Amino acid sequence: MTEETKIEEASSQILELEEQCRKLKKSATLERIAYLCLIGALAVSLVLVSVLAGTAYPKGSEQSKLEAMKQLILERFIGEADAKAMEDAAAQAMVSSLGDRWSYYLTAEAYTAHLENQNNAYVGVGVTIRQREGVGFDVVEVTAGGPAEGAGILPGDVITAIEGQSAAQLTAEEARGLIRGQVGTQVEIVVDRQGSSLTFSVPRRSIQTAVATGAMLEGNIGLVRIVNFDSRCADETKAAIEDLLAQGAEKLIFDVRNNPGGYVSELVELADYLLPEGPVFRSVEYTGQEEVYTSDAKCVDVPMAVLVNGESYSAAEFFAAVLSEYDVAVVVGQPTCGKGYFQRTYAFADGSAIGLSVGKYFTPGGVSLAEAGGLVPDVAVEVDADTAALIAQGTLPAEEDPQIQAAIQALK
Repeated sequence: MTEETKIEEASSQILELEEQCRKLKKSATLERIAYLCLIGALAVSLVLVSVLAGTAYPKGSEQSKLEAMKQLILERFIGEADAKAMEDAAAQAMVSSLGDRWSYYLTAEAYTAHLENQNNAYVGVGVTIRQREGVGFDVVEVTAGGPAEGAGILPGDVITAIEGQSAAQLTAEEARGLIRGQVGTQVEIVVDRQGSSLTFSVPRRSIQTAVATGAMLEGNIGLVRIVNFDSRCADETKAAIEDLLAQGAEKLIFDVRNNPGGYVSELVELADYLLPEGPVFRSVEYTGQEEVYTSDAKCVDVPMAVLVNGESYSAAEFFAAVLSEYDVAVVVGQPTCGKGYFQRTYAFADGSAIGLSVGKYFTPGGVSLAEAGGLVPDVAVEVDADTAALIAQGTLPAEEDPQIQAAIQALK
């Protein structure tokens, strides 16, 4: 008997029970007992029809819809179902439904990588690589004092194999995934050095990545590149500034192009170091609580410029905006992205996490960069896609960088 036939028979029985209930409802005691029994049978029949018809979780159930769907799929789906994958997909969909480009969901694996990035550290061997199509990966830079340097790998080497896999068949992300791993383990890397094939067994260890670096330019101008505003940003930036000033720098250019932002605490500490007394950051939380961060009177009193572009986010564009509002820096480049919310990260027991927008921030002058559509440079300098790519890679020499050259001119 098919489910459809069962449903039809049960429905017919329900109609008969309902008719008998109506006749017995006002009868004598024994008949009322029969009436109650019929009511019970009617209820059972209704549940049976509901289940047969597929309504396994009717309205009023204590289970949430998501819990009910998950249980239904796991119990009845004819194919393979992965409970964890379903939870991750549902969580991602919940965040996406907010329509907020700044809130995000991270799986356990992605959250681990996220924490590495925020700490400006990773477990690896200390090489910077660039893909060479059909060949492998050029070793662009070797971290001083890192495991790769200790093993003998040199800039200019070409990685041809990693852990026995041909590097020519790997994407950059796959190559990094093979090189990175657990602290104390070894990774086998084969390189081509001027036609000779060399094999290295390199230990993995925690590598700190530089957050801020300094370089002297023409005209006694110091250039400070800031990669992000995560861990160690303020300390490394201040150290770079002091080193440049000691070398005779009379003016400073800060490069926060392609900088995704980071911690408010790092931003405030750096702004306090550079700026005179006054407010430097104002935030308003979802609770309505407002907080204003301030700078003391001590500051760095030299002419400054800040380089920005469309990939300058959050603390990076705010940094430029604050220096501009205090009239201590000229802003050069392209309009920033315009981020006006700040997020907090909430971790779950399974290792995943959600980064949720919980407040808004404003410049000392009360400007929301989101409402303003980003920060518009004082000196606009557009670049083509090829030049933008070289800037993002950090491989464009300062003398060939039109935005750096425009900043130099603005400081003259």
